[in-house]
Amino acid sequence: MVEERMGDCWSYTKDQFDNLEKHTQWGIEFVEKYTKFVKERSEIEINYAKQIRNLSKKYQPKKNSREEEESKYTFCRSFLLTLNELNDYAGQHEVIAENLTSQIITDLTRYLQELKTERKSHFHDGRKAQQHIESSWKQLESCKRRFERDCKEADRAQQYFEKMDADINVTKADVEKARQQAQMRHQMAADSKGDYSSYLQKFNQEQNDHYYTIIPNIFQKLQDMEEKRIERIGVCMKTFADVDRQVLPIVGKCLDGMTKAAESIEPKTDSKQVVESYKSGFEPPGDVEFEDYGQAMKRTVSETSLSNSREVKEKPTGKSKGKLWPFIKNKNKGSGPEDFSHLPPEQRRKKLQGKLDELNKDIQKEMDQRDALTKMKDVYVKNPQMGDPASVDPRLSEIAQNIEKLQYEVQKFEGWLAEVEEKMPSKSDTHRRSGIYETQNNTTVSNNCAQDRESPDGSYTEEQNSETQVKATTMPVPNPNPTSTTPDFDDEFDDEETLPTIGTCKALYPFEGHNEGTIALAEGELLYIIEEDKGDGWTRVRRNEDEEGYVPTSYIEVFLETNAKGAMTYI
Repeated sequence: MVEERMGDCWSYTKDQFDNLEKHTQWGIEFVEKYTKFVKERSEIEINYAKQIRNLSKKYQPKKNSREEEESKYTFCRSFLLTLNELNDYAGQHEVIAENLTSQIITDLTRYLQELKTERKSHFHDGRKAQQHIESSWKQLESCKRRFERDCKEADRAQQYFEKMDADINVTKADVEKARQQAQMRHQMAADSKGDYSSYLQKFNQEQNDHYYTIIPNIFQKLQDMEEKRIERIGVCMKTFADVDRQVLPIVGKCLDGMTKAAESIEPKTDSKQVVESYKSGFEPPGDVEFEDYGQAMKRTVSETSLSNSREVKEKPTGKSKGKLWPFIKNKNKGSGPEDFSHLPPEQRRKKLQGKLDELNKDIQKEMDQRDALTKMKDVYVKNPQMGDPASVDPRLSEIAQNIEKLQYEVQKFEGWLAEVEEKMPSKSDTHRRSGIYETQNNTTVSNNCAQDRESPDGSYTEEQNSETQVKATTMPVPNPNPTSTTPDFDDEFDDEETLPTIGTCKALYPFEGHNEGTIALAEGELLYIIEEDKGDGWTRVRRNEDEEGYVPTSYIEVFLETNAKGAMTYI
């Protein structure tokens, strides 16, 4: 059955043998081509994984304060999780490349060498069998030609004998000689016939073996080799798909992680975080009161100077710098002063509290080290052989100094924190400021006093005439901040020479001025500057003849005069 099947499939002629040789060579070349294909796919996976990793790394947040701020928001954290999952996703493509190399490329490369060796062996055996049958055929032909030649020679010798025997002129000796020659030729022909018959039988057996046993067996081996090659290619193609499929669960987990990260975004939480990050602590101003300019009445400026701020807005140029709301741009590009006085109250409070927390942690670390060293020293005292107790003293002394410095820093920041918490507006402050605005109805002032004294850039000038000077009213003006009157501070300035004004300023935020030497501010109030900020964060201002003091520079908008000519008319 096998021989018949092989005969049907591969035939056993020389021409088909050559064709099979070409076909199997093409099969080997196909394996080489498929191996190259898998190699290129592996390189693509490696390059893709590298690009994905680089992409993930490129968009990872840098180690600076801005990114630390962004990490507060859920959508930023979600993006970071997505980048991390993407990095893991790239790793799975590296796994694909590694498995393609180990399970297919390496395997096929080794198999190709075995396949070439096996094919060479089979075709060597085939050529050897082919050569043997051709050689046997040539020998058979030689035996046949010799038998043919001997037969012809025997026929001629027989005819010659018969001719000699019939001739009466020939002697008996010649006849006998011709007879013996004929017998010899017949014997030679008979021998050749036997040899030819014997070799013919042998050749037929060899030919039968060649075409029905040897060549079919070789063809069978070639067919088995070819079928194994095809089967091996099929297995590799299946592995090619399985290598991809094996990483799908992990890839799916990576994608699930990205989805989960996206679903973790909370817009409301992020919005609240914005409020926490940028809440200033200031409260909005109170209602603007109606000012009746239809009545011809004298106006004066209240100590709150709120009416002045209203008049500033009415100047013809329309370039007033007054604002109904403290929209502040932080002009300090650096880290700002140590006490964070450049920040709004709420942000300043947070920064100070954060600094205090850091300092307290540092103190706790130092104290823990001190306790550990103290215990070590006690052990050394009790067991001198373990160490010298005095060797610990320098470090304990250093830690004590560090704790002392940190505690000093804590006291300093606690003082600043108490100061800013004192300044934080409360409901009572809101009501008090509302009362301040109500005092505008009790003050009268010239309609154009602020306009005439204001320069185009919004600052006051000292070029005043009698028509534009502000006159004090005889009506008593309520103190805008009764709790922050400064009779105690007046004595401080009585003996000093009155300082000339060098500019004006406008209060951007309320300031209660409880500390000695300070003066209270109401939001929007206009004051005179008599001494610039010398780098300590405080500016000296004057409200009227009897009220001077220091206010935080960050709480006011300053308009310095280019050529100060001396004391100005007091508001």
